[in-house]
This record gives sequence, structure tokens and C-alpha cells, in this order.
Amino acid sequence: MIHVILLVGCAVAIYIACDWFVNAVEWLGVQLKVGPVAVGTILAAVGTALPESVVTLVAVLFGSAKQGDGIAVGAALGGPLVVGTIAYAVTGLLLLRRTRHATDDPSDATAEATAVASLDGTDTDRLARDQTWFLSIFVFKVALGLVAFTIKRWLGLLFFAAYGVYFWREMRGTGEHASADDLQPLKSQRNRATPTNTGVIVQTIGSLIVIFGASQLFVHQLEWAGPALGLSPIVVALLLSPIATELPEIMNAIIWVRQGKTQLALANISGAMMIQATVPSGIGLLFTAWKFDAPLLIAGVATMASVTYLLILMRTHRVTPGRLTGAAVFYAAFAVGLVVTK
Repeated sequence: MIHVILLVGCAVAIYIACDWFVNAVEWLGVQLKVGPVAVGTILAAVGTALPESVVTLVAVLFGSAKQGDGIAVGAALGGPLVVGTIAYAVTGLLLLRRTRHATDDPSDATAEATAVASLDGTDTDRLARDQTWFLSIFVFKVALGLVAFTIKRWLGLLFFAAYGVYFWREMRGTGEHASADDLQPLKSQRNRATPTNTGVIVQTIGSLIVIFGASQLFVHQLEWAGPALGLSPIVVALLLSPIATELPEIMNAIIWVRQGKTQLALANISGAMMIQATVPSGIGLLFTAWKFDAPLLIAGVATMASVTYLLILMRTHRVTPGRLTGAAVFYAAFAVGLVVTK
């Protein structure tokens, strides 16, 4: 019973901390004068993806050779799978809910029309560009898991370089700056119309610490849930643990969609996917043998299939809330394949 209580408590703590985090990171974007989309693709994504990257690094440096390698490679494959399927599906479900609410309440129709329209045109073109980058890098890293050669480990540096290029491009932006016009007051300084730099930084770092701690506790509770459900360690590592570690990205999407900021929600997802495709992979290549077995390969194929599906929708401007929820099918297929092979 205590494990269930801790799981629920951690989930609540992560949601509240993410609410404070997105509030602070939007103000941070204003203070740093970055582009409005870069708030989601870079600032929020780096903050919420940092814990997974740290866990991967700690696993390969301080874990046993076999266990550490398994955690590192599993994180590099499991993270993108969850974000590229579940996070998009959750966003789609929330938008569907808003659509139904707008149908029942005509006064909210304008807000809903704005939320759905943000999936079309220029915004989906930009998302498609990010997904193209991701898919190219992801295919390359899966291919490396199937071969062995002398200098393979050093190719990990290319993944860091790829993210560096993406980071530079996003931060450079289009000349627009994030605006404070529609921002809520900083939660830690509600009496100030414009928060102090120190207040924004403290709230950003403080909320990230809570997110990191609660996420790790959540993962530890899943270690109990696996045997209790009769699941093998590899199934827990690939099926359940990534959901816990990617919970902050999913929570961010929920919060921003509820605020009517669909563009930021989707930008955060695509930005998190870029980090997951590069940084943990670079660490894994440098410090492990980077060899894929059947479960890892199934995870890679499911991720590529989901992103290809989403990319086609974005390129043809046929993205709708309902079609976004379709991404969950690929995670379900992965789960079935994983259980069958194990």
C-alpha cells in the first residue's frame, strides 16, 4: 500500500513542480530574450530532460558494467519512445477534450479554434522540421546498435555536436522575443508585475530539484511494481521506467495545453525528443558497447514508426487532435511486442 501512496504522491509532486517550472521558464525566456518557441524547445526541454541525462551518466560511470550499460542504453531508447508516442497522444486527448467542451460551451469556441489552429500551417512546418532532424539522428543511432567497429564509440561526439547545432539554431530564432504580455505573475513573487531575475532563477532551479527527486522516487517505486506484476527487469526498464522519467515532459504538455498554449506544449515535446536522441545516446556510445537486443530493437522500430506517422501528418498539414492520439497505438504495439519476446 505504501508503494501505491508514494506513486500517487510523486505524480502529484511532479505536476505541481512542473506548474511552477513552466511558470518560471516562461519568465526566463523573457529575461533571456529568446524566441517564443525556444522557450519550449530549449529552456523547458533542457530542464526536464536533464535528470534523465544525469541518470544515464551516473549509470555508466558508477554502476556495474552490465547493469549500468543496460540502464544507459535503455534510457536512450525508452525516453524518445515515450515522448514520441505517449506525450503526443496525451496532448491530442487534451485537445479533444477542449473541442468537446467548446462544442458544449459556444463561449469557449474562439479559444478552442485558436488551440486547434496552432497545429496547422507554419507551426506544423516547424514541428515537421524538428521531427525530420530527430528521425535522421534516431535512425543513425539505431543502425549503430546493430554493428560493431573500432571507432564506433567516438561517434558519440557527433551526437553532442548535433544537439549543439540544434541548440544554436533554436536560440538564434527569427528575431522575435518571448513576450510577458500574457504571462501569469511569477508564483514565488505574486505581488510583483515583473519578477526579479533572482526570483525567476531560484524558482526554476527549485522546481527542477523537486521534479528530479520525485521522478527518481517514482522510478524506485516502479522497481517494486515490476515483480509485483510479474514483469521482468528489462520489461520494467523499457516499458514502465521511461514513462516515469518522461513524466515531467508529459506534465508540461498538460499544463500548457490547459493554458491554451498548444504551440509551447508541442515545442516542448519536439525539443525533449531532440535531447533524448542526442545527449543520452552520446553518453551511451562513449561508455558502453551500444549493442541492441530484440527488446531494444523493438523500441527503436516503434519510435521510428510513430515519428514517421507524425511527420507525414505534419508535412501534409493534416494534424488534428484525434490523429495525435493515434501515436499511442505505436506504444501499445511496442508493449505487446516486448511482452511477447520476453
